[in-house]
Amino acid sequence: MPQSSIAKAGILAIILVVIGFAAWEFYLRSKGIGIAYDDGPELWAAKRELADVPMDQATILIGSSRNKFDIDIATWEKLTGEKAIQLAVEGSSPLPMLDELAADPKFKGKVLLDVTEGLFFALAPPAFSQPNKMLKYYKERTPAQRASFAVNTVVESQLAFLDKEFFSLNAMIKESWVKNRPGVFMLPCSFPLDFKRVNFDRQCIMTKKFETDTSLRNYVKGIWYYYGTLDRMGPLKGPKLDSIFKTVQTAIAKIKGRGGKVVFVRSPSSGPYRAAEAAGYPRNAYWNRLLTSTGCQGIHFEDYPAIANFDCPEFSHLKQSDAIIYTENIVKILHDKGWTFPKENSKSL
Repeated sequence: MPQSSIAKAGILAIILVVIGFAAWEFYLRSKGIGIAYDDGPELWAAKRELADVPMDQATILIGSSRNKFDIDIATWEKLTGEKAIQLAVEGSSPLPMLDELAADPKFKGKVLLDVTEGLFFALAPPAFSQPNKMLKYYKERTPAQRASFAVNTVVESQLAFLDKEFFSLNAMIKESWVKNRPGVFMLPCSFPLDFKRVNFDRQCIMTKKFETDTSLRNYVKGIWYYYGTLDRMGPLKGPKLDSIFKTVQTAIAKIKGRGGKVVFVRSPSSGPYRAAEAAGYPRNAYWNRLLTSTGCQGIHFEDYPAIANFDCPEFSHLKQSDAIIYTENIVKILHDKGWTFPKENSKSL
């Protein structure tokens, strides 16, 4: 084939690819789908890299998804004048992240640690798989991976179709229902796009559509119910529970020993979800014991009228407008507990 024909074929292929991508992007934007970031080990590692700063420059957020939905980072930074560094991981125990911060001799900062009892007081391997994956990637990153992340971030900030969780080929195949092969277990449901859009700060935000669409909210409530049916063992008790308290106590002692601070926060939940949590994890045996054994301060949402009565759209997380109100009050409560921030706005709330 002549060189000119090969060149023409190549140019035509490029044009068709560009048109295809442009049409896909236009279609997604016409559906109201905006930019979201892939919340994988790469983004987590980039945020973890920012955590070793003086106490007056940042607060580190660890825990599970409630910290990611409920703390509005823009509001936090506006009020406090410091960074909020989001290191929480959905559906996971915060203990690997707490241990890693405790083992880091450079870390001497402030930690706001979310307690979602079913994940915090857990020893099942699935609660640790994602945090361990994040930590492994952070410790083993290569210069090429760092450079790739920097380039990808620029492109990802402009194109909605680069959302790997929902628009990659694997994600779309996953959404196509196929009967499981014998011996293969797959969860029968995945979260809808409108439930969670992730920004570059790793904050999760519900869309307005999710807030108002009863069918979407009920769908996620059904997922919570399904997860509840998988828990055949019930809440930890006895020596296994004691081991968690010992692990937390040891890690926090290390952080405090270097001059750091840790405050536990029990984020809002509502409806049947909250009733089930209260029945399975009575405060005296779990929350109160956690504060007593570590000597840390705690913020339980039910103890503060301003944040006690949120109606979570799917029983477990706050919509963004409520997250802003919640964050304003958390900053004020922390200020009243003796935390200091670069800005004094927190005093006037």
